[in-house]
Amino acid sequence: MRPRLLDLFCGAGGAAMGYHRAGFDVVGVDINPQPNYPFEFVQADALEILTWSCHYWSRFDAIHASPPCQAYSRMRHLPWLKDKEYPRLIEPTRKLLEATGLPWVMENVEDAPMPRAPTLDGNHGFWLCGLMFGLPLYRHRLFESNLIFEQPSHPKHRQVILGGRHLNKRYSQNGGGGVADVLPIVTVAGHTSGMMQYAPAAMGIDWMPRDDLTQAIPPAYTEFIGQQLAQHLAVAA
Repeated sequence: MRPRLLDLFCGAGGAAMGYHRAGFDVVGVDINPQPNYPFEFVQADALEILTWSCHYWSRFDAIHASPPCQAYSRMRHLPWLKDKEYPRLIEPTRKLLEATGLPWVMENVEDAPMPRAPTLDGNHGFWLCGLMFGLPLYRHRLFESNLIFEQPSHPKHRQVILGGRHLNKRYSQNGGGGVADVLPIVTVAGHTSGMMQYAPAAMGIDWMPRDDLTQAIPPAYTEFIGQQLAQHLAVAA
């Protein structure tokens, strides 16, 4: 029987696909409709699910949560965004996840108030990048959990991305030279119009439109996490 994972603030399902590939049955929850979500979906407030719906979340073996990142993103400093107010949901989400007693993972952007190493209160932080998984992608994401996860080594960013329109380096998918099937190294965020023709392949996502893609987690990240999470659940059973 496959373990069940509750995917909160699920968006269009980048994280969900990775957990699915790692062997989980996934149910997504988001306050907004998500017509592109590839698995079972419930439209609801994620924090209310954790606060009031013990009878619901207690049917799952683990929880993943990706609270909105806009309040913590570096892009909030752009002139046309700097006066906008965004919800800061990491702290309340963490408290509610801890209260469930279930294994949990929380994800957010690089500048979010989340640890990069174990903390004194027992939570563990680590971070992932596309290069760690052989993806032609610069995309750092922080993860926090009440479990210990491996931190992969991080290859150096040797290629420079000059905005979204100047793709001056190319990446061989198998690491060799003289290969016909190559992709440029890309980063995917905001209005990356110059890179969007390459973004789906770089992210490993082919089922969602641009606006969803710029917010998504590459499935390779959560497949890596999910494999370790499944091992923990098997040992604890």
